[in-house]
Amino acid sequence: MKKILVTGGAGFIGSHVVEAYLKRGHPVVVVDNLSTGRRENVPPTAAFYQVDIRDAQALNEVFDLEKPEIVNHHAAQMNVRISAEDPVFDAETNVLGSLNVLEACRRIGVEKLIYASSGGACYGETDVLPTPETHPTWPVSPYGVSKHAVEHYIFAYSKLYGLKYTILRYANIYGPRQNPEGEAGIVAIFASRMLRGEPCTIFGDGLHERDYLHVFDAAQINVLALDGADNEVLNVGTGVRRTNLDVFRTLAAAVGTDAEPQFGPERLGDLRASALDCTKAALLLGWRPTISFEEGIRQTVDWFRSTMQ
Repeated sequence: MKKILVTGGAGFIGSHVVEAYLKRGHPVVVVDNLSTGRRENVPPTAAFYQVDIRDAQALNEVFDLEKPEIVNHHAAQMNVRISAEDPVFDAETNVLGSLNVLEACRRIGVEKLIYASSGGACYGETDVLPTPETHPTWPVSPYGVSKHAVEHYIFAYSKLYGLKYTILRYANIYGPRQNPEGEAGIVAIFASRMLRGEPCTIFGDGLHERDYLHVFDAAQINVLALDGADNEVLNVGTGVRRTNLDVFRTLAAAVGTDAEPQFGPERLGDLRASALDCTKAALLLGWRPTISFEEGIRQTVDWFRSTMQ
C-alpha cells in the first residue's frame, strides 16, 4: 500500500476519491483550504491539513512531514463564471498553486501524480462529438486555459524529472456531496432548489449539451490510475449528450415536482455542446461507467433530501 496525498480532498470529487483509496487500504493525507470543501467530507481515518496550495511553505511542510508516494491533485478554482470575471485569481490557484504541488512532488521524489483536468473546458467547441483525446484543445474560458496549461507543466516535469502522471479530463461530474452554493453543476443546484420548492433558472435556451458522469465512477478511475495509464491523458465521461432541459426534467421526475424552469441570458464562456469519447480509458484501464444517469439522479436527489431532514 502506498501513501497518497489528495489535494482538494474535502471537496465533492476529492472526498469520494479519498474514500475509494481508503477502502483499498491506502493511507491517505488530505490537503484542502476548505474554501468550497467541507471538513465533514473527510473520513476520520485520513490525515487532514487545512492548507491552501497557493501557500508553498505550508504545502512543503505537509509534504516533508507525510512524504507521500502518490499525489492526487484535485484542488482547483473550478467555476467557469468566476474564471471569466477574475482570470488572475483563477490562474493564481490553478496554475501557480499547481506549480507549488509539482515542485513539492519533485523535491521529495513523488512517484506519480494523478491530475484532475477538464474535458469540456480544455477542448472548447469541438468538431467531433464525442470528443477523443487526440482532438485539438482550444479552451474558451480562463478556467479551461488554466487547467490545460497545467497539463503542459506536468508533461514537462515528467520529461525533466521523471515524474509519472495520469491526466484525467473529466466530463460533468455529479452526485452526492456536490455543493450547490460553491461549485459548478446544475444537477446539485437544481436538486437543492427543487426540494426547497424554489424556481430553477436555465441560462440560454436549455439546449446546451453536456456529458454527465456519476462521482462514484469518477472515483473508480482514480483508483485504477494508481497502477496503470502512466504518462497518459484520459477522457472520463460517458460519451452521451444531455441537454439542460433533459437534466431538469429527469430531476423533476425524481423529486416529484411539476415545476417548470425559468430562463435567463446565456453565460459568458459556456460551451454549446460537450461529450467525451472514453474508449482510451476502457482500453488502458478497463474502466467504464457503471451508474446510469437516471439511477445517479435518484441517488443524488435522495442524498440532498436526506441533508434537509
